[in-house]
Amino acid sequence: MRYWLFKSEPDTWSWDNQQSKGDLGEEWDGVRNYQARNFMREMALGDLGFFYHSQKQKAVVGVVQIIAEAHPDSTTDDERWECVDIKAVTSVKTPVTLDQIKATPELADMVLVKNSRLSVQPVTKAEWDLICHMAGLEVLG
Repeated sequence: MRYWLFKSEPDTWSWDNQQSKGDLGEEWDGVRNYQARNFMREMALGDLGFFYHSQKQKAVVGVVQIIAEAHPDSTTDDERWECVDIKAVTSVKTPVTLDQIKATPELADMVLVKNSRLSVQPVTKAEWDLICHMAGLEVLG
């Protein structure tokens, strides 16, 4: 199993929007960055990810699961762009902010800290476990 982080502006697609899709989930569409697309191509069914609100909140607010591997993005006819489908698994008990992540020495090398603009990014197992703990969750996965 691998771990990921999906960033979204809550005004565009929020955690509440994601949760409202239930087990059917939703395409993580509209990504137009090659590195983020390539990360989605690496994802496997059952992989887990953090759902991160960018812009104002800047915090991990939920956990999602990959329910469909990379496939053509339905929002474009350009075959270069692919996406995965994700479903909400659980809300975090305590949102974990970017400031908290940056203040945690064990997370200093996290992609979110080094390249905060990337909308889809990998998370190591150690980072995953620590952020789950900070969020008040039993470690998932």
